[in-house]
Amino acid sequence: MQSKQLSGAKPGVPAQKFLDISEIREGAVVLRDGTLRSVILTSSINFALKSEEEQEALVSAYVGFLNTLDYPLQIVIQSRKLNIDIYLERLKEQEKKQQNELLRLQTVDYRNFIKELVEMGDIMSKRFFVVVPWYPWGGKAKGFFAKLKDVFKPLLGLKLKEEEFKKQKTALSQRTNLVIGGLQSMGLTCVQLDTQGLIELFYECYNPELMQTQKVAEVEKINLES
Repeated sequence: MQSKQLSGAKPGVPAQKFLDISEIREGAVVLRDGTLRSVILTSSINFALKSEEEQEALVSAYVGFLNTLDYPLQIVIQSRKLNIDIYLERLKEQEKKQQNELLRLQTVDYRNFIKELVEMGDIMSKRFFVVVPWYPWGGKAKGFFAKLKDVFKPLLGLKLKEEEFKKQKTALSQRTNLVIGGLQSMGLTCVQLDTQGLIELFYECYNPELMQTQKVAEVEKINLES
């Protein structure tokens, strides 16, 4: 026999169990197989608007950048429908405060125009990321059979020890700085995401709708339980 208190519904399986991420610390993503990733947010270049000489120079710089790599890179383009609700709300507040009737009507027309433009055009915002990997066992990705063997290892989900993490993090940082230098040589603006930026990125990826109403708290304010 069980009491009513003990017979309640059990909590569901946390989503983190199905993710490849073990932890995020000090600007690095630690995966369950022990490898690390850093993420670089980069700007874009409108290649079509460049002159022929500029296009050739960009292609040459890109080829030179690729030739310096002996490890894989992942380029991710994140597309999201442009959310202008906050901007429209500001315009609505300005409309209420406007004492000049003509300016108020112009604000109303402008707000309606922007709203209809976004809805009709389905305008998207894009962000560009470069993911830099680090493999502690030799700098290259594991093969199929090595990955298959890892599936049966029970210790893969354990967090890296502090000393080992520092060592791997230093190697990852050196590789990341080289990649940033190569991207900047093509005229791109780059910034490596820190811990807060990485948490917000993955939170937005897995909760795109929830992200609009519930923002992620700062890392220092998050209460973690062991």
